[in-house]
Amino acid sequence: MNILFFIEFLGLFCEKSLLTIKRYIVMSRFHLLIFLMFLSKNTNAQVKSKAFDSLLNVMVTKSVPMLGCEEIKKMKNIVLLDTREKREYEVSHLKDARWVGFENFDLKSVAGISKDTNIVVYCSIGVRSGKIGEKLMQAGYTNVHNFYGSIFEWVNQGNPVYDMAGKPTNKIHGYNWKWGIWCNKGEKVYE
Repeated sequence: MNILFFIEFLGLFCEKSLLTIKRYIVMSRFHLLIFLMFLSKNTNAQVKSKAFDSLLNVMVTKSVPMLGCEEIKKMKNIVLLDTREKREYEVSHLKDARWVGFENFDLKSVAGISKDTNIVVYCSIGVRSGKIGEKLMQAGYTNVHNFYGSIFEWVNQGNPVYDMAGKPTNKIHGYNWKWGIWCNKGEKVYE
């Protein structure tokens, strides 16, 4: 009877050990995946806040090439497309940006833009603009870039935004109070 108990105990111990080892392997893979995810940005685009960068790295699609503030400032002959909602655009936008929207985006709004034009799409942080960028690429536009950190990072780095009259403004639409925390400068509007 003692030998039978010992064999059952040994089998139970081995089974628990195997489960522990399997859990460790799964958790190790999970941690490795998280680590690689943070290292595997396919962009040179930079934002100043590490916390904001970590959020963007998880939230923003990597299927559209990304650019940061400095790269955008250096580009010539670009078309800036604002993919936020109209009320956000009306508060402020980048100079000479064209509003195309997100919810009601239609390729007709970009019909006059040549397929090989340098296009930079942006929104509040880069999530919505990434999705519009994908649509543009699927439609045959070949030089589409997503603005990494978008208008929030633009403002965070002290760059100007403009109102509907084309005048510089300190106002920035914060999208909502949850996302507005990522915009550290300017006067946030939530209307």
